[in-house]
Amino acid sequence: MSSLSSSPSEGSGERWRFLRDVIVFQLKLLLDNLRDFALVPISLVAALIDLVYKGECEGALFYKVLRWGAHSEEVIDVYSAIEHRPPGTFKVNPAYTVDSVIARLEGVVVREYEKGGTAASIKAALDRAIDQLHCETKEKGDRVRDVVAGAADKLRVKIGTLQTEQEQKVDEAIEKEHEG
Repeated sequence: MSSLSSSPSEGSGERWRFLRDVIVFQLKLLLDNLRDFALVPISLVAALIDLVYKGECEGALFYKVLRWGAHSEEVIDVYSAIEHRPPGTFKVNPAYTVDSVIARLEGVVVREYEKGGTAASIKAALDRAIDQLHCETKEKGDRVRDVVAGAADKLRVKIGTLQTEQEQKVDEAIEKEHEG
């Protein structure tokens, strides 16, 4: 009996920390997205100004905007809630970061251009590079698709079960009304 009464208070601190982390995470996501939404026009205007007016160096204003964005990213620190959690085992493959994929595609365009390629040959080369990326990531993509499909099937079963239970309750209520 005493273990039951002490359990809720022991778990209560973790539960409230979890709820706090959820709420703070959502607020940080909102702030992060508002900042990103503002950065789109601000960075474009800064780039346009840099193109029209030469500053201390090429793109000086644009890179100041990027520095401000990077600084605000650190200040918001969206994922700070996981700092007190054990680290996960998920590792990012450096070959598939956004910068890496863009560099690969950019390399294809540059090689085709240097060979004197036309727009059609550049397009074909880009298509081959994207197809290669798809082949390299197919196995992982298939696993993700299978997990999502399995979760959707389980959800459908649960929802279907809930509807069946609700239908049974409605049928029982109708029967009681007819009996009474």
